[in-house]
Amino acid sequence: MNKRVFLIALFVMVATVVFSQTPTAAALLARVDNNEIYTTIEYEGEIVIEHSGRRYVKTMRAWGRGNTHSFIEFTNAEDRGTRYLRRDGRLFVYSPDTEEVMLISGHMLKESMMGSDMSYEDTLNNETLASRYDPVISGSEIINGRDSWVLELTARRRTESYPTRKLWIDKENGDLLRYELFALSGVKLKEYNLRRVEVIGGRRFPVEGEMRDLMRRDSRTTFVMRNVILDRPIADSVFSQRNLER
Repeated sequence: MNKRVFLIALFVMVATVVFSQTPTAAALLARVDNNEIYTTIEYEGEIVIEHSGRRYVKTMRAWGRGNTHSFIEFTNAEDRGTRYLRRDGRLFVYSPDTEEVMLISGHMLKESMMGSDMSYEDTLNNETLASRYDPVISGSEIINGRDSWVLELTARRRTESYPTRKLWIDKENGDLLRYELFALSGVKLKEYNLRRVEVIGGRRFPVEGEMRDLMRRDSRTTFVMRNVILDRPIADSVFSQRNLER
């Protein structure tokens, strides 16, 4: 084999390997979903809210099952006893001050949860992104020091809170490093950056991240999860009205 033929053959071989390693948009999105969607979850959490020069720290315990059930109880002194129950598409909050339960619905779902950069809506949905969006790979970039694929998502349903999303996915390990959320007009509403991942149950699971609501000035919220347990059965009584009102 002469030198020219050898170089052509080598180029074809290298190109084949490189191109074969480029994933499809659907495969990338499935990898994100597989890392972040769970059957059940239990954890202790901390929310650090920085807004207009002030800092607030809230702690909680939380349980979740699939995309229909979740229960959160705040444990910090200021909010101790405040509890949230999501069951079958409805979200309730119990306030120890009034000893009353309130249904959060309609426009209230878009309001800030406990003064954070996350809305009630942001905390409700545990459905896979693949079931809600059509993905397209738009390129690759270095983000947070990591080489990543850039994935753009378009909502399949008009009812989605964020009609388009932009995701940065680590090429090496599949971590969702960053995402941005957009309104129908194209205005960027929120942005999220991953801070820390743990391997739990054989998968890489995000346990610390920062969210910024760009409609609020000088605001950011850091969310931390500790002692995370995935896919262990949780009693029905945890997600009951009685547990909410106790």
